[in-house]
Amino acid sequence: MRVYPGVKILIETVFDDDNAIFAAICAGASGYILKDNLAGNLLPFIREINEGGAPMSPAIASKILRLFRDHFPAGELKETYNLSKREKEILRCLVDGMSYKMIASACDISFETVKTYIKRIYEKLHVASMTEAVVKALRENLV
Repeated sequence: MRVYPGVKILIETVFDDDNAIFAAICAGASGYILKDNLAGNLLPFIREINEGGAPMSPAIASKILRLFRDHFPAGELKETYNLSKREKEILRCLVDGMSYKMIASACDISFETVKTYIKRIYEKLHVASMTEAVVKALRENLV
C-alpha cells in the first residue's frame, strides 16, 4: 500500500474470523467479501470500490459495527470540531462572558476580525448563537 497508495484491494475469502478481517482492513483493504456472497460475480464489487465505496458482506459489516460499539461506547467519542488555537481562545473569551469589543482588546485584533472568527466558530460548532456556542463549549469541554 505504501508503494502504490492508489491501488484498491478487494479481499475475496472464506475466512470470516475477526482477526483476519481486521488485519486485512488495517493493512489497507478497500473491501472484504465472503465467497458465499459472490454468486460468481465480482464486477459489482469492483465497480463499487472504483466509485469510492467499501463493499463488505453483511456478516463482515456487522462484525465491524460491533467492533466500533465495543471500542467506542456511546458518549466516549469527543468531537473536536477542528477549532484552531485562536478560535478556541476566542470561544474561551465568549465562555468567560466577554463582549466582542472586550475580545478584540484582549486578543489584540480588530472588532471585525472577532466577528469573522465567531462566524467560523458558529459554523464549525453547528450553532446559530453565542448562547448555543457557550453551552456547547461547556457541555463538551471544548475550552
